[in-house]
Amino acid sequence: THDPFIASTIAVANTSRIEVATSVALAFVRSPVAVAYAAWDLQALSGGRFTLGLGSQIRANIEGRFGLPWSAPVTRMRDYIGALRAAWDCWQNGTPLSFESENYRLDRMQPFFSPGPLDCGPPPVMLGSVRPAMSALAGELADLFVTHPTNSDPRFLRERLIPTLDSAATQGQPGIIAGAFVATGRNEHAVEAERERIRTYMGFLYSTPHYWPALEMRGLEELGMRLKSLAAAGDWESMTAAIDDDLMAELVVAAPYDTAAGAVLSWYGELVTAVCLRLPQDPADDGPLAEMVAELRGADPV
Repeated sequence: THDPFIASTIAVANTSRIEVATSVALAFVRSPVAVAYAAWDLQALSGGRFTLGLGSQIRANIEGRFGLPWSAPVTRMRDYIGALRAAWDCWQNGTPLSFESENYRLDRMQPFFSPGPLDCGPPPVMLGSVRPAMSALAGELADLFVTHPTNSDPRFLRERLIPTLDSAATQGQPGIIAGAFVATGRNEHAVEAERERIRTYMGFLYSTPHYWPALEMRGLEELGMRLKSLAAAGDWESMTAAIDDDLMAELVVAAPYDTAAGAVLSWYGELVTAVCLRLPQDPADDGPLAEMVAELRGADPV
């Protein structure tokens, strides 16, 4: 609902230590070279603290929400990352810009238009995906991989995602960031309220077939079909009710701040390098969340 590069600019301009990433910027609604420039500036402004996270989105959103054409997403993302890195290679190393693929042709970069090399080098590329083919591409080309909330549970990571990344990796598996469902708060009441917010969000997400891999793995395709029908009818309340407590228990980490770090580590500690947490809406939560984050950061690395 907001532009990721504007948010990232504010973040890197007002911090000096934390790393900043787009999680994720939609690739196919932007030129790869326009994104290359934005990422280059953010990497320079942050002194090397920026990571460019990219995702494809689904066809209906690219065509209907952005009014742009769709094409085979894995091929296009491969070409997109290739074009992006060709521009960076040109700026960093003075390599003539020459990239041609099915989707992009780049052969013009006058010195006037080159921002020049960075002492910190180009930013890492992080790729987000749900389906196996795009995940395999991440294993092959990306520095980092961020999961979608719908495919972030430990069972899915162990049985489907990590083997896919490993089989495709050419230079070691990319680090995994879990875009997990985490319900936390100052007390049990706050945790329960966040669980219910997530239940509604899950009903919306799982109404889209693209996000069904975790359901399919559990033999819950019928639930996906029901949610799809309810979404078509605009019955949002019934969509929420369709997500039962058993599925919530499998997909959502739920614990108050004082025990949440341990709960997150028990789910993810041996599987991922980082976990995404939702920023609190109440400033009074900043302190307890900071303590939780400090506990997570103090854990032994994977």
